[in-house]
Amino acid sequence: MYDIIIIGAGVTGCSIARELSRYNLKTAVLERASDVCEGTSKANSGIAHAGFDAKPGTLKARLNVEGSRLMEQLSKELDFPFKRNGSLVLCFDEKDMTSLQKLYDQGQENGVEGLEILNREQLKNLEPNISDNAVAALHAPTGGIVCPFGLTIALAENAAVNGVEFHLNTEVQNIEKTVNEKTNTSYRLHTNRGSFDAKVVINAAGVYAGNFHNMVSEDKIHIIPRKGEYCLMDKKTGGLVSHTIFQLPTVYGKGVLVTPTVHGNLLAGPTAVDVENPEAVNTTKDGMEELLKRAALSVNQLPVRQIITSFAGLRAHEENGDFIIGMVKDAPGFFDAAGIESPGLTCAPALGKYLADMVLEYLPSTEKPDFIVTRKGIPNIALASPEEKKRLIAKNPLYANVVCRCELVTEGEIVDAIHRPLGATTLDGIKRRTRTGMGRCQAGFCSPKTVEILARELGKDMSEICKNDSGSNFLIGGNQ
Repeated sequence: MYDIIIIGAGVTGCSIARELSRYNLKTAVLERASDVCEGTSKANSGIAHAGFDAKPGTLKARLNVEGSRLMEQLSKELDFPFKRNGSLVLCFDEKDMTSLQKLYDQGQENGVEGLEILNREQLKNLEPNISDNAVAALHAPTGGIVCPFGLTIALAENAAVNGVEFHLNTEVQNIEKTVNEKTNTSYRLHTNRGSFDAKVVINAAGVYAGNFHNMVSEDKIHIIPRKGEYCLMDKKTGGLVSHTIFQLPTVYGKGVLVTPTVHGNLLAGPTAVDVENPEAVNTTKDGMEELLKRAALSVNQLPVRQIITSFAGLRAHEENGDFIIGMVKDAPGFFDAAGIESPGLTCAPALGKYLADMVLEYLPSTEKPDFIVTRKGIPNIALASPEEKKRLIAKNPLYANVVCRCELVTEGEIVDAIHRPLGATTLDGIKRRTRTGMGRCQAGFCSPKTVEILARELGKDMSEICKNDSGSNFLIGGNQ
């Protein structure tokens, strides 16, 4: 019997897990994938939104601004990449200035600091490569960019070090609610790896959150998978703009953006198309054409010939438009964190605390005196000073052995990624922790060596190593 089980190891589930790991509670996370950060959290814009476009009075608005304020300190505590680069929302027609003013007014009501509306001249001085058709922009200096993998993995590792159990490759298939006078309400979660019992269940299952909610409640919710396609450009293009560039939003969200990433690339996206299949993460010809057409409106000479990859993610859109966070009325001890779409990544630090406080009202506990607040990330040879490189190589010569040439990732970093708390066991797990395979050649050079290192360190045959989940083996068969 666990005190708490969290379904889903995305950024929301991991943030909640980290907050609850402060307390003397037996907590577990069940995740159907082979690693944390395998769903929506791995395929998004990596933006820390300022908070001006969420409707005042909503949970989105409240948690966005709070999460944005918490992100910088959290990045220092848990050692993941974050930069407050500021954002701009472009207006292309004087007739739309009222819409820009509305965003400004919303931001002021939500408590966003430093907002200002810039004219064309001010905008061009700030971003010389911005579209010549832009007549004005809303400037939000508190906007930022973050590594979504780095954030999620850091939260998960810190939670694990503080006692949270992570059960990966564990898919929840059914939830059974039991009520008796002795234990009150409890839950039995049936999975592909046996049953798990808990006094409290937290539903942070992304596009599947509606399924689990509806298993225990008569008050049904409907989560709509909303597909967003992206394209990523080479690092040589990362300086095209310094701010995150939005266009005025539509009913489908914040629209296509153009932004630098914390790692120096240029990112464009997402599109927004509602789909029925919660696994529809394929990119499409039509989606890419629409994306590039709209992104080109924001900047002059979008460097489309420098695209190195494209990808798609699914946002968990709730039909009423706001987050669903809290205990389900007819299921005591069952808490939802559902409908967590943009700005969910930004909200994560605040959302984790918000829901953890709710759970503690239902299931009181005491704080651990030995809670470990900080976490140190993997050394980064590409960014290290000459002195730091020498120190690392003297300590472990594997830091001198470059495996990924595009991103300058060494064998030492890969080995570290494997042997950390919740260490990587797949190619994608290595990629998200070290950026091996994220460069211009997109793993064309480094994959064979990475597979070899994984097999050696995990004590497996190379044919057992997978790209991500079971069945995605990198090697099948061999020469006789």
